Amino acid sequence: MTDKVKITSNHWVLIAALLAAGFACFLLVEPYVNSIVMAFIISLLMFPIHEWIEQRLPKHKNVASLLSCVILTFIIVVPLLFVFAAIVQQGSAFSQNVYQWVTNGGIQTLFEHPWVVKGLTLINTYLPFDTVNPQEIAQKIAKFATSFGSNLVGISAKILGDATTFLMDFFLMLFVLFFLLRDHDKIISAIRHILPLSRSQEDKLLNEIEQVSKSAVMGSFLTAIAQGIAGGIGMWLAGFPGLFWGTMMGFASFIPVVGTALIWIPAVLYLFLTGDTTWAIFLMVWSVVIVGSIDNLLRPFLMQGSAGMNTLMIFFSLLGGLHLFGLIGLIYGPLVFAVTMVLFKIYEEEFQDFLDRQDQN
Repeated sequence: MTDKVKITSNHWVLIAALLAAGFACFLLVEPYVNSIVMAFIISLLMFPIHEWIEQRLPKHKNVASLLSCVILTFIIVVPLLFVFAAIVQQGSAFSQNVYQWVTNGGIQTLFEHPWVVKGLTLINTYLPFDTVNPQEIAQKIAKFATSFGSNLVGISAKILGDATTFLMDFFLMLFVLFFLLRDHDKIISAIRHILPLSRSQEDKLLNEIEQVSKSAVMGSFLTAIAQGIAGGIGMWLAGFPGLFWGTMMGFASFIPVVGTALIWIPAVLYLFLTGDTTWAIFLMVWSVVIVGSIDNLLRPFLMQGSAGMNTLMIFFSLLGGLHLFGLIGLIYGPLVFAVTMVLFKIYEEEFQDFLDRQDQN
C-alpha cells in the first residue's frame, strides 16, 4: 500500500505561495514563452543528432551542445537567407510587372472582358449590394499603383522589422536550446521528481508530449513546405514567379479550410480572363489534385500519433490553436488536446473501480 500524505494548513500555505511565485515567474518569461517552447520542441527533433555528437564527446557536454546549435543554425538560417533573397527578387520583379500592367491600361482591358461584364451585370442585378462601378474600381487600383513606391517602402520596413524580431527570437531559442540539450537528463529527472504521478503515468504523459510535439511540427510545417514546393512548381509552369508564389502558398496552407486556394484561385481566374485557358485549367487541376492531396493525405498521416485523436479533433485543435495563439497555436492546440486525453486515460485507470460501479448502478 502507498503511504497517504496528510495535508496540513502549513502545506496549503506553501502550495498557495508556490502557485503565486510560479505565476509571477510566468509573467516574467511570458514575452519569451514561444521561444522557450520552440526550443523544447526542436530539442526533441535535434536529440538524435545531439546524442550522436555527445557519444563522440562524452566529456565535453558544452562543446557537444554548442555544435548541435551551430548545426541547427546552418540547417535553418543559411537556406532561409538564400530563399529570402530569391523571394525579394522575384517579388520585386512581379510587383514592377503589375505596376506596368496597371499603368498601361490593363485594368480597363480586364473590365471589358465578356465574362467580367456578365459577372458584374449579375452582381448588380441580383445581389443586395451597392452598384459595382468598374470605373471606380479601376481608379482605386490606379491610385494604389501610382503610390506603389511609397507602399513598397512601408512594406519593406515592416518585413525588415519582422526579420529582426525573428532573428532575436531565433537566437533566444538557440540560447535556451543549448541548456536543454546539455542538461536534458537533469531536466527530465527534475520533472519526474516534481510530478505527483507514478513512473508509468509519467512515462505516458512525457512520451505523449514528445510524440505530439514532433507530430505537430512535422504535420504542420512539413505539409506547408510540401504544398509550397508543389504549388510553386505549378505556378512556375503556368508562368508565375514560382519561388515567390510557392512561398505564399506555404504560408497560406496554415490557414484552415481556405489554405492554398487563397493563392491559386485568383491565379486561375487571372489566366482565364487573360485568355490562357489551357494554363488556367492546368493550374486548377494541379492545385486540386496535387497540392490539395498533400494536405488531405500528408497532414493526417504525420499527425496520426497524436494521443489517438481522430481527424475531427485534430482539425479543431489546429483551428482553435491558430485562433488563440497565432501560428504557434498549430503546436499548442494539438499539445493541449493530447495532454488532456492522456490525463483522462490516467483518470480512468485511477478510478476504474468507481467508474465500473457507476456503470452497474
